[in-house]
Amino acid sequence: MDITALYRIFRECTCVTTDSRNCPEGSLFIALKGDTFNGNAFAAKALETGSAYAVVDEAAYAPAGDTHYILVDNCLHTLQQLANYHRRQLGTRIIGITGTNGKTTTKELISAVLSTTYNVLFTQGNLNNPIGVPLTLLRLKAEHELGVVEMGASHPGDIKELAEIAEPDYGIITNVGKAHLEGFGSFEGVIKTKGELYDYLRQRGKSTIFIHQDNPYLREIAGELNHITYGNEDDLYINGHVTGNSPYLTFEWKAGKEGELHEVPTQLIGEYNFPNALAAVTIGHFFEVEPDRIDKALSEYVPQNNRSQLKKTTDNTLIIDAYNANHTSMMAAISNFRNMQAQHKMLILGDMRELGKDSPLEHQKIVDYLEECGFDDVALVGELFAATRHTYPTYPDAPALIAELQQHKPCGKMILIKGSNGIKLNTVVDYL
Repeated sequence: MDITALYRIFRECTCVTTDSRNCPEGSLFIALKGDTFNGNAFAAKALETGSAYAVVDEAAYAPAGDTHYILVDNCLHTLQQLANYHRRQLGTRIIGITGTNGKTTTKELISAVLSTTYNVLFTQGNLNNPIGVPLTLLRLKAEHELGVVEMGASHPGDIKELAEIAEPDYGIITNVGKAHLEGFGSFEGVIKTKGELYDYLRQRGKSTIFIHQDNPYLREIAGELNHITYGNEDDLYINGHVTGNSPYLTFEWKAGKEGELHEVPTQLIGEYNFPNALAAVTIGHFFEVEPDRIDKALSEYVPQNNRSQLKKTTDNTLIIDAYNANHTSMMAAISNFRNMQAQHKMLILGDMRELGKDSPLEHQKIVDYLEECGFDDVALVGELFAATRHTYPTYPDAPALIAELQQHKPCGKMILIKGSNGIKLNTVVDYL
C-alpha cells in the first residue's frame, strides 16, 4: 500500500497506537518490533480491543482477504513516512529542539509560554526518539498553530533522521555536553550529532535558529544561519541575568539594550535552568507573545518527573534530579548546590551511564570536584563511583543505600539526589 492510500485510512481513524494494551476505538495500530517483542503477534488483539486497522510487516499475521490488516515492508519506516506525510499536508510551523541537557525542560517552558497565545502541539514527556517523534507529529491537527518537537540522540545520524521526519522550520540546541559518549565516540561526536539540526535547517534555507550566545560550541557550528540570540550580553535579542537561587531560580530579562526589565520568580531549582528559561523568553518574544504572559507562564511552571524538583519531607528538604545524569549536568548540579544557602547539606549521587571509555575519568572528576567543594556528607551509589579514589561511603545500588537509611535516617538537611535513571535513586526519596 502506498503512503497516500495509507494516509486516507489514517484520516478515517481516531488516532495512532503502537501499544496493543491501549487501542482506543477506531484507532490505527502499527505493529513495531523490539529486542524482546514482535508487535505483529498482537495485531489481532489490537483489532479485537478497539483498533479499526492493524499495520503489520509479516505476511503470516495478515489473514488473506481481511481488509482490516494492512501489510507493509517495514512498520517503523511506515510510521515515520506517515508522520512526515501528515506533517507536510498540514504545514504547521515546527520548532525542533535538541541538546545534551535541558531539552525536555526547555521544551516544556517554550510550550508553556507559546500556549498562552497559540494552539500548540508539543512532545509529551520525552518521546523524542524515532518512534516518539512520529507519534508526536501524528497528533497534529489542523487547528494547531505551532508544534514544538523534541529530538533526542545517542548515536551519530540520529538528529539527521529525526529532522528529516519532522522537517522543522526553526531550531534550538540547548547545549552540548558529555553524554552518551559510548554511542557518540567522543565529545566531538556529540557536537557533530547535535549540529545535525543546524545542518538540516541550513539545507532547508531561510530557516531560523535560536542560539545561546554564551555557548562557544554552538556559535562555532551555527555558521551563517539566521540567528536569534539570547544570553548575558546587553546587545542580544534577549538578555538576562540570574538574580536569585535559594532555592528557586529568579532571573531578569529584557529585549535588547533598551527593553523593559522583567523579573521572573520561577519554581525551577538551579542556576543551570536559567538558559532554558531565557530560551523560552526568546522564542515567546519572537512569536510576539505579550511579555506579561511570558512571565506568568514561566513563574507558574512546575517541573515534574524527578527533574530538579524540590520536595519537603517531615525530616529534610530534597532536590530531586534523578531522571538522568552525565558529566556536564552532574557538575552543574553540584556547583549550583554548592552555592545554595543551607546550613546542613548532603549529596546522594548515582553513577552516570553510557559514558563509554571515558567513564572512569569522568567519575573521578566528579569525586575530585566534591572534595574541592569541601562536601563531607556524601553517599555514592553504583559500581562506577565505587571504582574511583575517594573516602566517601559507597553503596552498590539503591536498595543497599535504602537499607542504610532505614538504620540511620538523616534529619534537618538539604539533600541533592542526582544520578542516571538506571540507578533508580527515585526509590530513595521515600526513606528521606
